[in-house]
Amino acid sequence: MVAAVTAAMASAALAQTPRLVTEEMMVPSADAGIEIYVRNKRPADMTSFRADRTILYVHGSTYPSHTAFDLQLGGQSWMEYIAARGYDVYLLDLRGYGKSTKPKEMSEKPDANPPIVRTDTAVKDISSVVEFILKRRNLAKLNLLGWSWGTTQMAAYTAQNPNKVERLVLYAPQWLRTTPTLIGGSGPIAAYRIVRKDQARDRWLNGVPEDKKADLIPAGWFEQWVDATWATDAEGMKSNPPTLRAPNGTLADTAEFWSSGKPYYDPAKITVPTLVIGAEWDRDNPAYMRAALFPLLVNSPGKRYVELAEGTHTIIMEKNRMKLFEAVQAFLDENGKSY
Repeated sequence: MVAAVTAAMASAALAQTPRLVTEEMMVPSADAGIEIYVRNKRPADMTSFRADRTILYVHGSTYPSHTAFDLQLGGQSWMEYIAARGYDVYLLDLRGYGKSTKPKEMSEKPDANPPIVRTDTAVKDISSVVEFILKRRNLAKLNLLGWSWGTTQMAAYTAQNPNKVERLVLYAPQWLRTTPTLIGGSGPIAAYRIVRKDQARDRWLNGVPEDKKADLIPAGWFEQWVDATWATDAEGMKSNPPTLRAPNGTLADTAEFWSSGKPYYDPAKITVPTLVIGAEWDRDNPAYMRAALFPLLVNSPGKRYVELAEGTHTIIMEKNRMKLFEAVQAFLDENGKSY
């Protein structure tokens, strides 16, 4: 009975969701031959655009944006959730990820080149996309949302371009690391790494209590995500079992900055309202990182810190995902209020 009522309520909620339109485009980067995949979703009847209702999302170290932020789990993606609330929503896949251009080094052996797509390069790609959106919508600013390594990119961009950012959301942010990273290993860092599906699941569930693992990810959701994500790497799909190639620039930056006690950016230079949010079972970027970062945002007006229960680094695709969506939405919807 309870399940039937819940299903009926979910159906009713979806029925009330405004019709959304989707556009896909390739945006030239600052480097010749590199194009960045961008997706846009917004209400079909949206005719005017505002800085406080425009947002751009970027992914983390290993997986592209579009297979997580716009993955329809339970009938709706996070991208659609935000768009349905009157927002003009964008995502991008950095070069080397998803549907964006793969750098030439990815067609060579991993150890033939140094790590590719470092954070400086990622911020450059974000800058190209931000400029594209601002020009497209005739805006001066927009909101930025990053996940994991994406928080470093978005925070660094905001510190460098405070006049172009309305609000900043840092979901599972990186900060100075005192625990081992869950990706990479010892020895020289290659241009890119190769990831198997079973490795992705093991990393996802790292840190989850044994008695909580079975129902953390609703049935079929992991398979839906992993199949969509691995399908973005045609070369990796030729392997048996299928693999995914991911640029290693992020590992080089972790070694040079985060694991060496050196911040990549200065939080004091962020002068816009900022949300720091994460979940308790995150072992990729544990809670101590965001707890240390938050007090350093000394010039962020109306800053907010939210810690979510019973979730991992990937709570975006877990049973408690709505808690993430709701907390971020509440922060975004405060746009226009003064402090």
